[in-house]
Amino acid sequence: MASINRDKQFYLGKQYDLQSKKLLDTPILYDPADLTTHAVVTGMTGSGKTGLCIGLLEEAALQGIPAIMIDPKGDLTNLLLHFPDLLPSDFEPWMDPDEARREDKTVKIMAEEKAALWKKGLGDWGVGKEDLQKLTDAADFAVYTPGSKSGIPVNILSSFACPDLDWETNAEMLRDKISATVTGVLGLVGLNDIDPLRSREHILLANILESAWSAGKSLDLTELIMQVQNPPFDKLGAFPLENLYPEKERFDLAMLLNNFLASPSFQTWMDGQSLDIASILYTPDGKPRHSVFYIAHLDDAERMFFVTLLFAAIESWMRMQRGSSGLRALIYFDEILGYLPPVANPPSRPIMLRMLKQARAFGVGLVLATQNPVDLDYKALSNIGTWMIGRLQTERDKQRLLDGLEGVAGTGSAKEYDKMISGLQKRVFLLHNVHEKKPELFQTRWVMNYLAGPLTRTQIPALNKLMGVSKVIGRKTAAGSAKTSTEIKAAKPSSTVASSRFSQSRPGIPGGIQEQFLGIKLDPADAGYGAEIKRSDLKVVYQPAVYLQTETTYYAKKFNLTMHKKHAAMIHELPSGSPRWEELSVEPLDEQDFLTSAESNGLFATLPDGFSNAKSIQGLDNALIDWIYRTGAATLTVNETLNVAMDPEEGKADFRKRCADAARDARDQEAQKLERALDKKLQTLETRIKRQEMEVDQQEAELGQRRMEEIGTAGSVLLKMLSSKKASLSSSMTKRRMTSKAKAELEQETQELEDMQAQLEDLMAEKEDVLKELNDKWANIVDDSTEISVTPYKKDIYMAVFSVLWMPYYQLVDDDRAKLAPAFRVA
Repeated sequence: MASINRDKQFYLGKQYDLQSKKLLDTPILYDPADLTTHAVVTGMTGSGKTGLCIGLLEEAALQGIPAIMIDPKGDLTNLLLHFPDLLPSDFEPWMDPDEARREDKTVKIMAEEKAALWKKGLGDWGVGKEDLQKLTDAADFAVYTPGSKSGIPVNILSSFACPDLDWETNAEMLRDKISATVTGVLGLVGLNDIDPLRSREHILLANILESAWSAGKSLDLTELIMQVQNPPFDKLGAFPLENLYPEKERFDLAMLLNNFLASPSFQTWMDGQSLDIASILYTPDGKPRHSVFYIAHLDDAERMFFVTLLFAAIESWMRMQRGSSGLRALIYFDEILGYLPPVANPPSRPIMLRMLKQARAFGVGLVLATQNPVDLDYKALSNIGTWMIGRLQTERDKQRLLDGLEGVAGTGSAKEYDKMISGLQKRVFLLHNVHEKKPELFQTRWVMNYLAGPLTRTQIPALNKLMGVSKVIGRKTAAGSAKTSTEIKAAKPSSTVASSRFSQSRPGIPGGIQEQFLGIKLDPADAGYGAEIKRSDLKVVYQPAVYLQTETTYYAKKFNLTMHKKHAAMIHELPSGSPRWEELSVEPLDEQDFLTSAESNGLFATLPDGFSNAKSIQGLDNALIDWIYRTGAATLTVNETLNVAMDPEEGKADFRKRCADAARDARDQEAQKLERALDKKLQTLETRIKRQEMEVDQQEAELGQRRMEEIGTAGSVLLKMLSSKKASLSSSMTKRRMTSKAKAELEQETQELEDMQAQLEDLMAEKEDVLKELNDKWANIVDDSTEISVTPYKKDIYMAVFSVLWMPYYQLVDDDRAKLAPAFRVA
């Protein structure tokens, strides 16, 4: 059969005559622009719904329209099974061995039969090898596996990043995104059926995110957990925070979230491709992508969490696009059951309803498939312009669709639609398009991809390998193999690097590793550019490095001194063995320069080898602490006699002055002690001298008295002798002896006084000599300093910063080989 002329339309199949039950030769061509009013595809198992949707997605790829597909069952993985040559060897790896055994065939024979069947089927429908090759070349196909590394893992931490939208203009939409994100997170940790207006947990987390986003700041999950304990506000509504949600109860919520963050199963949610919708829809060179998000392996809470975050990311990206009347991107959900229900309000529902109402203006089309139309929100149905209805399972399903169709198609159509729906056969669908005058019945065309049925998670690595896709989205090489971002080593600072090695999408950092950004602190002139270079002539390129910064406390208890010392290390390429920390040491950075997000227009270098592996980075902090503990003893200048230590920030002159002051104090204390002892002796001696002086005075008086008595007695004797009276000489002799005795005693007392006075002079001279020696002694001690070593305890080495640090560099916009100049401040 001749090839179909699509004329930029989707070739879905051919008209089908219900009365004769025959396929007509008229092709059904569908204008992709009609999908901006969205589509719903419904049909029971076996109706051909999967084949129709895969065919529609094939047509989107052929027209260069990118697509994001959510695959809860595994059917959409078949979109990667297109074989232009239709060789049996291409089919063989995807044969079901159990089916072959049941049919008593070898896998090889079954592959030959399937290849022949597909060749015939495609030929009958006018699809040739050129179409198959065009499909292969039209888009990049890949399977993502959030929560798993079987396919391309997905890093969901970007969902907490502040969207690049003006808060004032988009506050309502951003609050809805915050509400959906928070509800998804709480559901993931087991807090289901959350009412955003009643749940304290929801209110707190939503306010934390709003506080950050309204200020243009991003949060990661770690920072969110920390802010749960210490929110950046004191009130929630009219009530003080502590009244509404006390600190102890907030700690319980923080622990619940932290247990989720610390869980090994969560680490796979922090690796891989971020939810950067632009890079998921297009390659860096503008080629469209068809990205399948396989979620069959997730439980219900995890599915709801991821679907909510994905649609929130799509909506944020959509809001940043210009208006379009054509189909810019296609969002396909293979089974909508539970995500857009008519009664319940899961976190995915408000976003999806909003997109159904507003996405048309941005050229984004939603295609929703379901086996159960009764479980689809009636508001959603009223906003859908294209209905593709296959065989239904129950009368109730049909009646629900008829009610919905009557609302969009007008009265009087119910009977006609009822007749057509009741007569549908396998692969035959009713097409109702509000852009066309009447409904049509058609049979779906043969799909180009091999329908192997739902594939398991273990088959996904082979699927991505078939498409030349690795764990990180990259460019396909000429040979068809993907060159991933991890294969391109990050340039060291100031090296020459091609601009093509930088991307607007930041590479995912492994879970459990903190990520920070250095702020831009230098203008072009300070960075070394000439005056002719303006800021607009430069682009900002971020280079990654593992940055560690410690603060060690040294205690010199003897000297009552506590010292703090910072040490930093920067690793641009992970060593194969033990790190040589002495070569990796750098001047510590100012932590005030650390930010939680990059410049909005910044480019990012790819991660060096090992940076995407958490195990390669984890443990570096302990290794640095061990090295500092072994080699990081501090040298301290001390005066051990004075018990004075030089402060690290103190000069020698100031240290000597403190030593002199301490010596003066010590000297004064010792001098006081000696003076007290010597003064006590002096005081005692002076007291004795005073007593002795009194004794001498008494003896002198006594001697004078004796002499007077002696003279008086002698005169009396002489008068008696002259008067011829009888006189006695014995009395006179007695007085003479008493006078001699008094004189001798006076001489003795006088000698003792002189001896005491001599002792006083000696003691005073001794005091003067002792104080002089004391001054000399402490004057010499002032300069008696030495150096000692102070070793820290390991518990006193604190790891202040341990993160992958993105450092900004300037590069000329129009020079892809220009050197990188640091845009950050270095010590």
